[in-house]
Amino acid sequence: MAIDNTPAAKIEALVSAQRLFYAGGTTRDIGFRKQQLRALRAGIQKWEKPLCDALWSDLHKSYEEAYMTEIGLVYGEISDALKHVGRWARRRRRPTPMTGMPSSSYIIREPLGCTLIVSPWNYPVQLLLSPLVGAISAGCTAILKPSPYVPEVSSVLERMIKDTFPEEYVAVVQGNRDVNADLFSRRFDLVFFTGSPALGRKVMEAQSRYLTPLVLELGGKSPCIVDKDADLRIAARRIVWGKCLNSGQTCIAPDYLFLHEDIKDEFVSAFKTELEALYPDGTESAKHYVHIVRDRAFERLQGYLKDGEVLAGGRSDPATRWFEPTLLDKVSLDAPVMQEEIFGPIFPILTFKDRSEVVRFVTSREKPLAFYYFGKKSDGWDILSKTTSGGACINDVIMHIANSKIPFGGVGNSGMGSYHSERSFLAFSHERSVLCTPTGLDLKFRYMPYGMFKLVKMMLH
Repeated sequence: MAIDNTPAAKIEALVSAQRLFYAGGTTRDIGFRKQQLRALRAGIQKWEKPLCDALWSDLHKSYEEAYMTEIGLVYGEISDALKHVGRWARRRRRPTPMTGMPSSSYIIREPLGCTLIVSPWNYPVQLLLSPLVGAISAGCTAILKPSPYVPEVSSVLERMIKDTFPEEYVAVVQGNRDVNADLFSRRFDLVFFTGSPALGRKVMEAQSRYLTPLVLELGGKSPCIVDKDADLRIAARRIVWGKCLNSGQTCIAPDYLFLHEDIKDEFVSAFKTELEALYPDGTESAKHYVHIVRDRAFERLQGYLKDGEVLAGGRSDPATRWFEPTLLDKVSLDAPVMQEEIFGPIFPILTFKDRSEVVRFVTSREKPLAFYYFGKKSDGWDILSKTTSGGACINDVIMHIANSKIPFGGVGNSGMGSYHSERSFLAFSHERSVLCTPTGLDLKFRYMPYGMFKLVKMMLH
């Protein structure tokens, strides 16, 4: 099926209606926010089967993987917000310095207003609805824009949202990059965008005219280092899983392997063993192996095979867009596979003798969204202290995204801002400073001609 573009006139009407609704103040009420969070949860429960069927249709994503990586994570965000939104939104008193006496100081967290959430195709349910939880809990309205590359999922999401919320509160618009360009040309109070760094720059450029606050969840080439003293069986198993999850079409997938030269051959052998253990009958007809989203992406992945020597895998089927997990050796650092985020089940292999080589290489490139190290924990902390990334794991991959108690977000080229749990609430909120001063006492030291200047100077020193 194809997704039709939402007409510009319809988008204009939706934005105007949401601004009018937000101005009425309804969304600021905590009881209303909780009611809408419950409505979202009920809506997902009602539409869970159609969503999972659509994920299978568009991505060959099994129910189990759809639940664990998409729907279940959204349920968790909703439950967390329902428990804590009252506390998150509460007015907070802060200390006042002596120079501000007898005033009282506060922070109030207020909603930013009318927001836009644009999601990609790779986790089309989670990456649209998790930010929506933040928008609802903060008291905002939201225009949602899913990806046209997963038309079945996007269609179900539109029907679910329309069935759950009035359009003046939460609404879905559909379409291609022309619709994106139309949306980004409009004023919003926050834009939450998940996608590639190239598109993130376009969002930032378009919204700069309004000085709109942005949350940009982007990507990049996330390194995966396996040191000489790593537990190779565990490392291989977790890395295989991380690369096969969503067939590598994950913004925090380990992108390339950096293997200590002493364990390279042993790791390659362990990788093959663990892949076979994960998929005893291979991945081609496996229920729990996602296929590539569209022909253009499939062709791009096939092109990467020219950039090195295939050590394992390399087979594919253009008819079903199945692409086998692949190890690629003897790769030039200038090759396309080492310049672009792979977003697929291909692993280029680099080797090192000393961790300082890894540090020099990683820090010479754009800051990645994730960083993975396998080896001694102390060595992991050491290499993390010399590099930077949006998030990181020591002796694991991917799993940091599953803990809502720690922030998820990028840095530099891999994004700005973070979310999950309270940080989602804060992403859609403005922390407003308030000073409350009584009128019964009016200290003279702040007035001209500053007769108590020496005392004030001592207090400020």
